[in-house]
Amino acid sequence: MAGLQKILVVLCLVTRAISQDMPYEELLAQIQACPRECNCPQNFPRAVYCDNKGLKSIPKIPPYTWYLYLQNNLIETMPLDALQNATQLRWINLNRNKITSDKVGEGVLGGMKHLAHLYMDDNLLSTVPSPLPVSLEHLRLSRNRISKIPAGVFVGLDKLNLLDLQGNKLMDDGVTEVSLKGLTSLVQINLAKNQLSSMPLGLPPTTTQLFLDGNNIEKIPADYFKGLPKMAFLRLNHNKLGSAGIPKDIFNISSMLDLQLSHNQLTEVPVIPSGLEHLYLDHNKIANVNGSSVCPVSVDSLDDSTNDGVPRLRYLRLDGNEISPPIPRDVVLCFRLLRSIVI
Repeated sequence: MAGLQKILVVLCLVTRAISQDMPYEELLAQIQACPRECNCPQNFPRAVYCDNKGLKSIPKIPPYTWYLYLQNNLIETMPLDALQNATQLRWINLNRNKITSDKVGEGVLGGMKHLAHLYMDDNLLSTVPSPLPVSLEHLRLSRNRISKIPAGVFVGLDKLNLLDLQGNKLMDDGVTEVSLKGLTSLVQINLAKNQLSSMPLGLPPTTTQLFLDGNNIEKIPADYFKGLPKMAFLRLNHNKLGSAGIPKDIFNISSMLDLQLSHNQLTEVPVIPSGLEHLYLDHNKIANVNGSSVCPVSVDSLDDSTNDGVPRLRYLRLDGNEISPPIPRDVVLCFRLLRSIVI
């Protein structure tokens, strides 16, 4: 009976390995090399779980690991040989450790030819790690102490589409065309809760989502979005924007879908682009809403029998201002697709 059980176990392992395109020999090697501090589930053999173990250093990782979880530990260093055995890594989670920039070995990350996701949120980094692997797609470095982006650090990272740097110490001179050079495929960049006083320069035309909440931005240059034709989601909540700092047609971008300007110092509603679907203007200093000035089209030109040409706004938030209901009739006539107005 014991022999039969062993055979069944082996058959089970082989089946699981085949289902993940993992040769049986590799599976055995992977399980045998599993660090005693970690968990290497047989039903997910390419993943190694070393999270929440109180680790102070990175253990030797099995050679066929794709997904490595090291979050919620006390790791302080990433020496050059820390991951040299795990050349197939696709995903590393190092969130919530104590890693400092001077303890990241030069080349420890750059040599990983398959790494697509690198998460190092909530550490003690003072600069963006360099060099980075050219295979990288997502880089999350939020809530560190980063004040510098080394020039050229993103050059060659043609696959990087998400960059999260929120909650750091970046100032205007740290986010420039030089420091952002190379982000040719960027879709989302998060620079919220830094120390920026102006809109970041050097964003590539592929940028679709820009998050700048919690900075000290007072104005937007008139031609800022000229080179950003795909901008669809813009968040500028909790800044110092006044109406004088927002040019009249600055948001008149056909791709814009979601615009958030809550908790600023606006006294007027900006002109609303026809394609915009969600607009957040709560907690400003707006006293009235004039339909003729905010409607992107002439109300008289709209056909009551069809929604063709009608502005697409569906959600509007105006609470926390100095506006008294009701909403003016011309505003309702213009934005007839509105499903929710908070006032």
